[in-house]
Amino acid sequence: MKKVFITFLCLSVSAAVATAQDNKTAAPAATPAAQQTPPPPPQEKKVNEKAGKFKFKEETHDFGEVPEGPTAEFDFEFTNTGKEPIVINEAHGSCGCTVPKWPQEPIPPKGKGVIHVTYNTTGRPGPIMKEVTINSNAQQSPMVLHIRGNVKPKPAEAQPAAPAAPAGH
Repeated sequence: MKKVFITFLCLSVSAAVATAQDNKTAAPAATPAAQQTPPPPPQEKKVNEKAGKFKFKEETHDFGEVPEGPTAEFDFEFTNTGKEPIVINEAHGSCGCTVPKWPQEPIPPKGKGVIHVTYNTTGRPGPIMKEVTINSNAQQSPMVLHIRGNVKPKPAEAQPAAPAAPAGH
């Protein structure tokens, strides 16, 4: 009786395992076409065609080689070529060493403005690759300006010479 029971148990387990394997390898049932549609593409930001529009004389300024110590400064000049005033809400540098100043008053159509950017070179020898991001009501918001260059390290300060050792007698 035990042999029959064990044989029956083994056959049952084998059948269950075989059935489980068949269910995993079986092709999934076809789903309705409505469930297979891809997600909609992200919606593009609608641009107000009448909004103000930045036209910068240059969007990237290369300082070239600058000495370490004094600040490097540049004025990014722009004109509003849009049909409505530009209001700059905020501007910020990509790090604390890059500080922009922007007009607080609206820039009317055909009006001009300046984004003044200061870069602190102290303790920063090497390449300059920073960004200034401007948030406004203009068509190009955010607007990103770039500064480039290279900070030449300060010359090493001469160390006082060590006093000569007394000559032995």
